[in-house]
Amino acid sequence: MRQLVTKIPKQHRVLIVATSVFLSIVLLLPSEQASASKGSKSDSLEIGKRYSLDIPQSAEDLTLEQAISELPALPEEDLSLNWSVLQVQKGDALSALFKKANISQQVMLDVLALGNSVKTLTRLFPGEQLEFGLNETGELQELRYALNHLTTLRVSRNAEGNFVAEELKKEVELRSQFASAEIRSNFWSAGIEAGLSEAQIMSLAGIFGWDIDFGLDIRGGDSFSVLYETQYVDGEFISNGNIVAAQFQNQGHVYQAVRHTDGNYYKPDGASMRQAFLRAPVSFQYVSSNFNPRRLHPVLGTVRAHNGVDYVAPVGTPIMAAGDGRVIASTYNNVNGHYVFIQHANNIVTKYLHLSRRDVKQGDRVRQGQAIGRLGATGRVTGAHLHYEFVIDGVHRNPRTVKLPQATPLQGKEKQLFSQQAQQIIAQLATKERVLLAKTATDATAAP
Repeated sequence: MRQLVTKIPKQHRVLIVATSVFLSIVLLLPSEQASASKGSKSDSLEIGKRYSLDIPQSAEDLTLEQAISELPALPEEDLSLNWSVLQVQKGDALSALFKKANISQQVMLDVLALGNSVKTLTRLFPGEQLEFGLNETGELQELRYALNHLTTLRVSRNAEGNFVAEELKKEVELRSQFASAEIRSNFWSAGIEAGLSEAQIMSLAGIFGWDIDFGLDIRGGDSFSVLYETQYVDGEFISNGNIVAAQFQNQGHVYQAVRHTDGNYYKPDGASMRQAFLRAPVSFQYVSSNFNPRRLHPVLGTVRAHNGVDYVAPVGTPIMAAGDGRVIASTYNNVNGHYVFIQHANNIVTKYLHLSRRDVKQGDRVRQGQAIGRLGATGRVTGAHLHYEFVIDGVHRNPRTVKLPQATPLQGKEKQLFSQQAQQIIAQLATKERVLLAKTATDATAAP
């Protein structure tokens, strides 16, 4: 080889060497753009804050330091170990996985000797994974098992060489999400169209369930807007979080709710959304007739007072106590069928008729939302439904419109701080509504 090199003319050899040196200098020196980027960004960012970083247009825009810092790493993982990942197969026991990892059964017994903290390792399911970290001599130094998306069980050796168990928690990143819709056919369909989950739709109904009867009061043209949390771990969506704020426009009335740190929802002025009575004792379903004191009775064919509300739902649907109270009647007759009457404070009585089953007896104390029976078709009826009455001082009142006493509002400094924060959140909700309306109008104009 050396003889071949010496046969190259001297001037050619000099040119090759010079070119090699020049290329080495060009490749090793950072570009002007990269140097400037490295100097300016690090000076302007504050340590300890989370930033939304712009993704470079090409790999050439990344400096070597940036590329290394953006590589994902397992939390607190000892990179000096040799790691192997084994997936649990059908029929696998912990001993089989240890054997596959070339770890002795005695070591497995030492791990299990830690007791309840590692008991979950004895209940493995197909598809789950165990991570084994071995040192250079093949001894187990660390074992990892993901309990869920957020928590990992880690078994490792301490300084004395004994195994210890601990749970590693991943950081959960909360992001804000906005949803809004106008109701055209029904509330449920509008919620699904807005991208809400079934649980979120039920939560939204629960927040406003003291002000709105979702079985009777919803109309076409009503609308709602929601700000809610979404949870991410390592950039991956995990689940939806709490509803932070919501607004519901129902028949010209605007209802607003903001979540407080105590987990309850309040109006922007600090008044509680919770009231002494639910507007409806059954989850919103289909309704056969509204409040009408001059209603034509469907069985007798005569005009008789129908001092209540009928809710149509499948037989067996749980019926809830509208408020806290004491059961003063739980029995049966040919007209009411199985029925329950509840006495509440302030001389208020609620009545629940035509049940298929009663789950409470006379004298029982009940709490708001507690199941007291099941919807049915007993007594003088033409079909399965719940007949619900709301009586104050012996006078029937429309449960959909009667003014209900509220729970204790926020007070003092707590109320002042909450109101300030609530106004900002409601303003944010309104801004997002305007942006969505503008976008919708633009899209409609651009459509062919």
